[in-house]
Amino acid sequence: MPKLKTKSGAKKRFALTGTGKIKRKNAFKSHILTKKSTKRKRNLTQTSYVHETDELSVKRQLALK
Repeated sequence: MPKLKTKSGAKKRFALTGTGKIKRKNAFKSHILTKKSTKRKRNLTQTSYVHETDELSVKRQLALK
């Protein structure tokens, strides 16, 4: 069986942590920032984790499972 290729889009967007969780960046931080509050923009800067229901899908794209 050949090796599975990683989806290049997923490779750029997700990172695996040491505990096995998948880190991601928050959306809505790229443009139209004038109408968003400073607090909202600051909170969108922080990374968050992929929800457990989407983890299998992301792991398949990363060729982990």
